[in-house]
Amino acid sequence: MTPGKEGRSEATAREGQTLRGQGVLLRHANLVRLPHTIFALPFALVGVVLASYVAPMTISAVIWVVVAFTTARFAAMGFNRIVDREIDARNPRTRSREIPSGSMSVREAGVAVTIASALFFVAAWQLNMLCLALAPLALAWVLFYSYTKRFTRWSHLVLGVGLSIAPVGGYLAITGQWSNPWWMLIALAIAVATWVGGFDILYALQDVSFDRENGLYSVPSTFGEANALGIARVLHFSTIAALAIAGMGAGAGILYYAGVVVAAILLLYEHSLVKSDDFSRLDAAFFTMNGVISIVFLGFVFTERLLR
Repeated sequence: MTPGKEGRSEATAREGQTLRGQGVLLRHANLVRLPHTIFALPFALVGVVLASYVAPMTISAVIWVVVAFTTARFAAMGFNRIVDREIDARNPRTRSREIPSGSMSVREAGVAVTIASALFFVAAWQLNMLCLALAPLALAWVLFYSYTKRFTRWSHLVLGVGLSIAPVGGYLAITGQWSNPWWMLIALAIAVATWVGGFDILYALQDVSFDRENGLYSVPSTFGEANALGIARVLHFSTIAALAIAGMGAGAGILYYAGVVVAAILLLYEHSLVKSDDFSRLDAAFFTMNGVISIVFLGFVFTERLLR
């Protein structure tokens, strides 16, 4: 067996990043892959830190930002599991998920999604009226994502736009108004959208054959593995450029740009882990590296804030 085939075989045998153990809380945490929250939550906090240069930041606001992000993500992921339950049941890689395996009913998942959605609106209300007014649009977008792979190959970017709401929401939660200059938040959103879109393309590499056989759309199933890797690289190059532009708009200092350089190096390393004929290190590229990138970048941004 070649290394590439071995990587693909392992990918279909199990799903990583699930918590071990029994109980209702663990079952719900695994339903939405709670550890994945670490991917984009730091970028929501980047928005909070950048906003603190123009408006006072409070502990309670930060807590409500975390609650808003976590509950919105829970609602989106839980809804995705409900919508995709029949697809997941057919895919060897995902048939062990909670709903297809029978460890959680659709009704139980639906109740959890409803509660998470309600908590998201409560958190938005606790932040400010602008966040509350935008909350329905944000939630509608992240729920809409669940249907997109049925009709567009660019569902990865729909997901990216959904998660790009995080830094924008973090900024608006503190300031209650759009950034000045206006393009700073746009650049920050583009950075997160292209970052997420790029690594979601990498994640979709393991389902190329299944997607083609089941009439599902993705960049890898449409353009092939090698071209998909190239598209992901272009998106991640855009991520770094957008982060640099956002820094200019925010009046960032040297530590911010040092964080951008480190993020670029980490993204280069991430891409070195995945080849078009070898997915054996896909877990390391997707799960480990993206968590490291977001946390490290937040660390640079936060440290600079402490020193200014």
